[in-house]
Amino acid sequence: MKHILRPLPLALSLLIAACATTPAPRTTPPSAEAPATRVPDAAAAAAVPQEPVTTTNVWERLRGSFAMADCAGDPAIETWARRYTRSPKHFEAQMRRILPRLVYVEASAMRHDVPGEFALLPWVESHFNPVPPHKNRPAGMWQIIPGTARHMGLDVGRSYDARLDLTESTDKVMALLSHYHDYFQDWRLADYAYNAGRYGIEHLVNREGAPAAEPAVPTLPVRAGTRAHLVKLMAIACVVREPERFHVTLPTLDEDEQLVAVEVKRRLSLKEAARHAGLPLEALSVINAGYRNGVIDPNRGGRLLLPRRHANQLRATLLAEALGDPGERTASVSAKPALPDLGDDDTPATSKDEHIPDTLPAGARDKPVVHVVSRGDTLFELAHRYHVRVAQLKRWNHLDGSAIRIGQKLTVSAPD
Repeated sequence: MKHILRPLPLALSLLIAACATTPAPRTTPPSAEAPATRVPDAAAAAAVPQEPVTTTNVWERLRGSFAMADCAGDPAIETWARRYTRSPKHFEAQMRRILPRLVYVEASAMRHDVPGEFALLPWVESHFNPVPPHKNRPAGMWQIIPGTARHMGLDVGRSYDARLDLTESTDKVMALLSHYHDYFQDWRLADYAYNAGRYGIEHLVNREGAPAAEPAVPTLPVRAGTRAHLVKLMAIACVVREPERFHVTLPTLDEDEQLVAVEVKRRLSLKEAARHAGLPLEALSVINAGYRNGVIDPNRGGRLLLPRRHANQLRATLLAEALGDPGERTASVSAKPALPDLGDDDTPATSKDEHIPDTLPAGARDKPVVHVVSRGDTLFELAHRYHVRVAQLKRWNHLDGSAIRIGQKLTVSAPD
């Protein structure tokens, strides 16, 4: 099976670096190879939720999707869990700070069928901090080096670095983790591969054999740092699993504080966007750290993440600005909630002030309407835009799944 599972030469291996619990870059980051198959394009699977899910339930969703051992799995797990929570107030403050990003990552994990533990992986990598790039060192909250980023399809440049783009990098990482699990059939080994490299772990498994379910932390002879990486991930999951055990209270988040993506159709500075949104520039910059030069370019990134209430304000301001100047009508934005498609049979929610696209004029439902897929489009977003169901889009276009590609022509309205 080896020749089937490794179609690409070893020269295409990637380096994925994972840091310790502090965000400081390492001098010699560990490396990992990329999957042999192409990582799915993030734009084709953008996180587009149907409706906001109250964050008070995020912890139950995480616990319900955990796939690895609990707190008793290994003594080191509880040791690290207690180290994380030795100052309960400090831990709770950290959790409140990162919660919007954690909820966004959890949505992507859910969409890729990745267990809830990995929504907590940025805690281990960087404490959810968008670590700035420095030469060939790891960057972003996922701690990815430039070579790895390019092979994953993440744009790395001086003006825009997708490693620091929460939307782009998260989707690519979740796709990568899903690939590792498909290869090893073990989420523990998927974590090892993320930290130490797929081919290195593959070599160990071929030599030592696949690890048994017990002990919880495999006894493969990996580096101490790789073993600790898995232990730390299990440890923060342990705290989420049993917060009362560590005398901490997990925070909640109001719906209007949840992050949503706003697509920007023209060049816009972060400073201007922050002013329009009524959000401090520093806060907006932290969430959207990928725009290194402070300018949103619709051709590189092209979307902003910000709390829902500020997203609504930004959308209203830019739409009013565009409508006031016919020459700027392309400067429209559309807010995309940051949770996954919850099912084909759910009718996309609409609002009374929702913008009806010009491509769907009155009477268009009497004849087929064709949409050419562009960057960032998903079936759910198109269903929302054209006021139809995802199930209808699949039926009209004879689609078995939800994958669509740029340039594909889709029927988005047809007589049933």
